Amino acid sequence: MTSASSKDKKSYVNVTPVPTQSAPKEIRYDFNLGARVMLPKREKGLWKVTLQDLDTGNILFQGQVAGGTVSSSKRFYVNFKITVEEIENNVTRQVFNHQLDLKDKKVVIQCPVGTIGDTFAWLPYAIEFKKKHSCKLHCIIDEKFIDLLKRSYPEINFTTMKKAEENNIFSDSYACYYFGLFFKDEQNLYQPCDFRLVGLHKTAAYILGLSTEKDEKLTLRLPDESRPIKEKYVCIAVQASSQCKYWNNPKGWELVVDYLKSQNYRVICIDQNTISGHGIIFNSIPYNAENETGNRPLSERARWLKHAEFFVGLSSGLSWMAWTMNIPVVMISGFTHPMNEFYTPYRIINWHVCNSCWNDMKYEFEHDNYTWCPRHRDTPRHYECTKSITSTFVIQVIQKLISNINKE
Repeated sequence: MTSASSKDKKSYVNVTPVPTQSAPKEIRYDFNLGARVMLPKREKGLWKVTLQDLDTGNILFQGQVAGGTVSSSKRFYVNFKITVEEIENNVTRQVFNHQLDLKDKKVVIQCPVGTIGDTFAWLPYAIEFKKKHSCKLHCIIDEKFIDLLKRSYPEINFTTMKKAEENNIFSDSYACYYFGLFFKDEQNLYQPCDFRLVGLHKTAAYILGLSTEKDEKLTLRLPDESRPIKEKYVCIAVQASSQCKYWNNPKGWELVVDYLKSQNYRVICIDQNTISGHGIIFNSIPYNAENETGNRPLSERARWLKHAEFFVGLSSGLSWMAWTMNIPVVMISGFTHPMNEFYTPYRIINWHVCNSCWNDMKYEFEHDNYTWCPRHRDTPRHYECTKSITSTFVIQVIQKLISNINKE
């Protein structure tokens, strides 16, 4: 259900089977998998359990049980109220009443994948969630992000799945929320609305019950913030995890790099890989760009971006990082609708051809299908969304950006 690339890969750390919080009459409860209430078996009478959404006023569940566990179906943020009453000899008496209160509570947010784009899109909303609720926030994320994020947000506990399991992170957690791209969540159990309707970043806001008015971004403190080279330069990134994400114009990047160099910019490619692909399809960085690829720390790429005049890239993680570093982003993408990403006035899409299949709810992205093109695969229109984006179009947008920079 999540955006994890491997079907067999475990996406989340399991919560404890028994709720972590204690209440009168040996009742247990927590909000680690929605609202959960565990009730001891009664010899006489029944328990009456009510789950309510205080923001909407809706009673989500009300029923009588002799014992067992009652759980909400919704796993995203809901302002829950739990009420437990006991019924015995036709007399009803309230024994437990609890309203969700995250202040100073241990809250875990799980980020299930290690991709830069998803992480940089979602984590700003985890930060806002902590600010809003004053909770003790723990974030489970991929190891490669931890050093950079700990430096930037020392008040948050960042940990990996492995360490979270080793340290039994859910032994005393009050609540847990789950980031992800839930393609098959037709009942909206993990997300209030399908992510394809609201965008990669805004789905995190919906999951956490936050405002969607602003595109939130991280604030990063780098271990080295010095300028990497003295000359003016532009960063580019041309690689992607699936062919539909590429700019599939074979001469596009070469011509754009030539133009940038004619404007006296050095052009620095900061992709991870010089060559990337799958099967018989491989993509190389432009031969006329300077090669700064390789398995390097994220902080080094962030440093290159911090001092760049601007960034030219795809709907991919390094575009999200460039935006985070507060530089202008020229984004080239046809398979996503512009609302899928952060706002940039330099967004490039060709409306004259097929586009935005990623955000079409008729289709589920196939992570193991490198040549995914759900509408036109193996036809002359395969990848027309970016094949039809000309270098002229991209250069004109860059010219507008340079003009705006010169006016400042």
